[in-house]
Amino acid sequence: MNGRDTPLTSVPDLDIYRGHWCLVNRKDLIGKMASDARLTRAQAARALNACLEGIQAGLIRGDRVTISGFGTFGVLHRKARRVRNPKSGKAIDIAAKRVPRFAPGIDLKSAIQRSD
Repeated sequence: MNGRDTPLTSVPDLDIYRGHWCLVNRKDLIGKMASDARLTRAQAARALNACLEGIQAGLIRGDRVTISGFGTFGVLHRKARRVRNPKSGKAIDIAAKRVPRFAPGIDLKSAIQRSD
């Protein structure tokens, strides 16, 4: 197992300048928020949940949710379509559906470019 496969174990592991990919999950994000904002983990968890629930509620209503400097969440409407199963060659009908979409903001794109 190399360093890329191991999960994060502490807040310092969230450093984006380490030069390799690392997994960030909800628990790690809560730890980072608690540390940076000097909150308890319970307070940070409530803040993160409130943020994510707000984004989700907006998307369910069909709104666009924009976080300045980070990006925009939206809902994309995919039309019904007919595709072909490559294994069997049979046609399959796929129903129309709404799917979440994220478009990164300029500041996020710039930060990613600078990290190379």
